[in-house]
Amino acid sequence: MSRSSTASRTIPSHALRSLKALGENLRVARERRGESLRAWAVRMDVSVPTLQRMESGDPTVGMGVYATAIWLCGQADAFGELVSPASDTGAQEIEIIRASRRRK
Repeated sequence: MSRSSTASRTIPSHALRSLKALGENLRVARERRGESLRAWAVRMDVSVPTLQRMESGDPTVGMGVYATAIWLCGQADAFGELVSPASDTGAQEIEIIRASRRRK
């Protein structure tokens, strides 16, 4: 029997809210396209219960399932850009601090 990842049990509350919002947005996108749970699950090659868990923002659903749903919505490029170096302001701030320390 496989053990579930501790990461899914310790996910920060803000990240969990974001994941739930993503699942809800994917549900709305599916419904706006007129797709049933069963039809969407077949297209994604997952079970209906897995699709339902994804749409509820379950952190134990594999990233590949979310990626496939995002691809079906025509947003695959946006998914890949989520943490692009150009938009990673946290890392940019760290680099600025490091550079200013080197100058001193």
